[in-house]
Amino acid sequence: MPDIDPVNSARRVIAIEREGMDALEQSISADFAATVERLRSLEGRLICAGIGKSGHVARKIAATLASTGTPAYYVHPTEASHGDLGMIAGSDAVLALSKSGETRELGDLIAYCRRFGVPLIAMTAEPDSTLGRAGDFLLAIPPAPEACGETRAPTTSTTLMMALGDALAVALLEARGFTAADFKTFHPGGALGAALASVGDIMHAGDAMPLIGVDAPMSDVLIEMTTKSFGCAGIVDGAGRLVGIITDGDLRRHMGAGLVDKRAADVMTRSPRTGSAGMLAADALRIMTAGQPKIIQFFIVDAENRPAGILHLHDLLRVGLK
Repeated sequence: MPDIDPVNSARRVIAIEREGMDALEQSISADFAATVERLRSLEGRLICAGIGKSGHVARKIAATLASTGTPAYYVHPTEASHGDLGMIAGSDAVLALSKSGETRELGDLIAYCRRFGVPLIAMTAEPDSTLGRAGDFLLAIPPAPEACGETRAPTTSTTLMMALGDALAVALLEARGFTAADFKTFHPGGALGAALASVGDIMHAGDAMPLIGVDAPMSDVLIEMTTKSFGCAGIVDGAGRLVGIITDGDLRRHMGAGLVDKRAADVMTRSPRTGSAGMLAADALRIMTAGQPKIIQFFIVDAENRPAGILHLHDLLRVGLK
């Protein structure tokens, strides 16, 4: 068995692929912009296709596009030749991946696109290949050595295809003005769904909010805090605007025989940190835990600074944020 240094081997592979990525960055041109513009106006779906390693990349690109606002799915070229071509409509477009551009199994798919006028986007390292010449749009990956030089197994080339697919998805996302709220629609579960949830999806509103007037006696404040069980009370002025907050910590700091005789304004912390219903839950968690002192209750206010809801740190933990 040859004596190799796996660390050096790994670094060599990464260095080779990094050089390929640098070349890819420099190769992005007007062809890429034209492809994005065509897909931006696409009425149907983008069908991604490839064989072998290129097929695996095509599947990933389709999944990334679909989750970022571009309807896309993968079709296996061999299955396409045996009936799945019927899944491709005239309003669709095809993204075909092949390093050599001479993948035999893509032949029927290419011919179908030509016959029925389906836009064909060719992603290949050989612009003068069959696929490259047949494409209405060309996404060329630059010539770059495979990281596995002896066997020439697809390594650098598939990395470049993957990166070019990511670039296409993000460019389309930005061109369409796709937002985090849109992204959440396609990712409702797990930690990602939780991070993309809006505060308005989680907050407690209406009568659930512990609110009391600025001139209320502390005896009433204590009843409100106990009844609503958030460990705090929001203090509002005559116009209903949030002007302060009283927490368990404020009560401890003012503990004494005369506490119940004081007004809310005497005890409250003025100008508490607040958020809006449209902000991401992840941003609310950052605000609650990054500042000093850290807070566990967070009032949500409208444009006039009137309370619209309240969040407790436990609400954010409950939906999966950490």
